[in-house]
Amino acid sequence: MTDSAGLGIEAPVESTLLVRVWGRWTLDGDLPSLEGFERALTAATGTRRVGFDARGLTDWDSVFPTFLAGLLRVCSRHEVAVDLSGLPEGVRRLLALARAVPEGDGSRRAPPRIPFLARVGEGAVRFWREGRELLAFAGELVLSVSRLARGRARFQLSDLFLFVQQAGASALPIVGLISVLVGVILAFVGAAQLRVFGAQMFVADLVGIGMVREMGAMMTAVIMAGRTGAAYAAQLGTMVVNEEVDALRTFGIEPMDVLVLPRMIAVALMLPLLCVYADLMGVAGGAIVAVGSFDVSMGQYVERTRGALELRHFWVGIAKSAIYGVVVAASGCLRGLRCGRSASAVGDATTSAVVTAIVWIIVWCAVTTVIFHVLGI
Repeated sequence: MTDSAGLGIEAPVESTLLVRVWGRWTLDGDLPSLEGFERALTAATGTRRVGFDARGLTDWDSVFPTFLAGLLRVCSRHEVAVDLSGLPEGVRRLLALARAVPEGDGSRRAPPRIPFLARVGEGAVRFWREGRELLAFAGELVLSVSRLARGRARFQLSDLFLFVQQAGASALPIVGLISVLVGVILAFVGAAQLRVFGAQMFVADLVGIGMVREMGAMMTAVIMAGRTGAAYAAQLGTMVVNEEVDALRTFGIEPMDVLVLPRMIAVALMLPLLCVYADLMGVAGGAIVAVGSFDVSMGQYVERTRGALELRHFWVGIAKSAIYGVVVAASGCLRGLRCGRSASAVGDATTSAVVTAIVWIIVWCAVTTVIFHVLGI
């Protein structure tokens, strides 16, 4: 016999299948599963009764009766009788008590169905509450920026430099990789259609303008939302759970100045620079496809790109990336500071920060695109 929980099934004798149990059946041990017993019961044709031999059982707790209750359900499905006389008396009493009161038909009621108007009302209330939180956060952020302009905002410059490094240089590899792939995709999709008209030369125009005006800034912002925005939400959410934010307020330190403002400045400064880097990598990705697959020389590609790109396209992308930077940092900090007081709430805040940032990135992309089109930029 071993000290761990054991389950043995002997061949049927006179239509009786004997189940032998031994060892310690406790919560801290490795327990057998019911699948082996059910397979043996199915294979043993002609079995009419199941008996037990528990002489090797050394210790047990609530796990053992729970296992036996499942075993009894299996026997009931196969219409096999059960002889419990081989089990300890305490186990038999617990099983008898569990089966004394059968489960009623309405004991497991499905959760009530919420009416449509009630769901609409709950959604409206939730939208109103989140809108108030957003406006309150925006107001606190404006006050923090005004204190910074007056030289009254207090935060460590070392923290700002750390956030700049994390949001800037540390993000170069992933931003470069994604931008190259986006440039490759744009070039393949555009050149495949332009080649029908013999105009594959203009793939340089498509990739250059598409990356510089739209895709470079947007893809960089989406990457930063999943990378930096989620990190900010997790960091601040953990501080809320550990009551560190409350401690700052107790000492008269404004959390917006210490926690939010340096993160906002770092992302707003770094995202335009990352956007320029993404533009270059995207154009390089397009060049790889154009030169390698569509018979466009490197000189022709560079010349077409220089002719298509104007300074206004560059400034449009930079302006959008600056807006996206504020959106990413604000979403992460907002969800982090509004986090609940549990570990699961930190995960929910992180997910919500990424979703919020991406949604607002798309919204601002659409709004700014329409504005620049109306202005003729």
